[in-house]
Amino acid sequence: MPKLKPLTRLPTFDPETGDLVVLVETPRHSRSKYAYNTEAGTFDLKFVLPEGMTFPLDFGFIPSTLGQDGDPLDVLLLLDEPVAVGTRTRARLVGAIRAHEREKNGQWERNDRLIAVAVHAHAHEHIRTIADVNPSMLADVEVFFEAYNRLHDKEFRVRDHVDAKKAGKLLKKGQAAYRR
Repeated sequence: MPKLKPLTRLPTFDPETGDLVVLVETPRHSRSKYAYNTEAGTFDLKFVLPEGMTFPLDFGFIPSTLGQDGDPLDVLLLLDEPVAVGTRTRARLVGAIRAHEREKNGQWERNDRLIAVAVHAHAHEHIRTIADVNPSMLADVEVFFEAYNRLHDKEFRVRDHVDAKKAGKLLKKGQAAYRR
């Protein structure tokens, strides 16, 4: 039986369209946090959020990238409807929330959240840069990640928001780290 390629090793960009590839781990409005398990090739339930707390956007990763935390780069996906765990979709990068997380051991590390719009999005098709994203939506995302990290005895601090060009540099850095 042929060995399947882990989803983390898929191309970063769709070879036919050049669009960014996003794999959704946790759908918008989900209380359940899923994480891709490269060894098993499955999406494992990591934990369940408290009642009333849900993911504000579809949350996933960009394949063939690596962040400072040792995982593929995180991405928040704007789309009209939540999609299922494990969905591969094409998107365009519009910006990023640059942030630091303090781990349980007290060490700070970068853990940015790239922001992309799915090519299938109707409600968000006008968004080309982070300046086009509703500021209250960004504030909600930041508050969510602050509370989410507190649940795990960690701290989340937003450094700033960057446009698509600077987010693209973060993406290239993540691709280079993956290749090493």
